[in-house]
Amino acid sequence: MSNILLGATGSVASIKIPELYASLRERGHSVKVVATSSALYFFDPSTLDPARILRNPEVVILDEDEWPGRADGFRYRRGDSVQHVELRRWADLFLVAPLDANTLAKFVNGLCDNCLTCVWRAWDVSKPVVVAPAMNTHMWEHPLTQRQLRALEADTPKLRIVGPQIKELACGDVGAGGMAHVAELIAVVEEMLAPKGSSV
Repeated sequence: MSNILLGATGSVASIKIPELYASLRERGHSVKVVATSSALYFFDPSTLDPARILRNPEVVILDEDEWPGRADGFRYRRGDSVQHVELRRWADLFLVAPLDANTLAKFVNGLCDNCLTCVWRAWDVSKPVVVAPAMNTHMWEHPLTQRQLRALEADTPKLRIVGPQIKELACGDVGAGGMAHVAELIAVVEEMLAPKGSSV
């Protein structure tokens, strides 16, 4: 099957990362998760697949993994791998679910201040990308958000935006902004990975 890089950002919908990870694995895909520090407030990486993570700590990549040993005083040496480039090389598809408003703005403006945004900026745009925005209804409906989504589409040839669902959000507001259902995201991923002319 395919190598899927799953991006997790600081939306409450990151509580769905374990379910999304498990569903992708059940379909036979290899999955790595690149998570922002904010995303870790909503899920515990060690619960995704404990046995596999113990054997392969690169299943979940955090900001501190971008430059290993830095906290201990180590410095980059020529020939050392660069994590965001290695992830781009490894992945066949980049799925950012949830995509919060902050990371959307960073993507559109080219900011690279964490491992996930560095992967985005280094991404080979000939490969598919799926994003699932998830945010408060007023954030979703804000004119800036809509302009940023149009800009993202214009700059990313193989992009699919899977819009949010209408529901009662974690904050108590009711409206659009909840991340699309996991089953819908899986279906879109399969469609984007299917050879042209084939039916999923």
